[in-house]
Amino acid sequence: MAASSRSLSQALRHHLVNPAALGYLAIVAAVGVWVGVDALFVEHADASLAGVWLFVVTAPTSFLFLALPGALPFIGVAVGAVAQASVLGAAYRWFRNRPAQRAGISNA
Repeated sequence: MAASSRSLSQALRHHLVNPAALGYLAIVAAVGVWVGVDALFVEHADASLAGVWLFVVTAPTSFLFLALPGALPFIGVAVGAVAQASVLGAAYRWFRNRPAQRAGISNA
């Protein structure tokens, strides 16, 4: 069990610690701060739809949690952020580690 959890944490770290994943997580955090400020400090005549943006920036994974009761859909925001950041990180690593393709360039 310890070996599998260690490998899972290493895999997450491998995919989450790069510019693409960290940039995405920074965007999600900025939207979360904006939603929090809007909810706490801005008075609205009607309900604010700012909280919807957290689900939009972490879609489609976060949409799978919308049917849960109470505040549980916000777990989907966290799961969605980590899932999308991991996919972006894996794509970033794949693009960085693949061999350069030379399209008809020669030294002749």
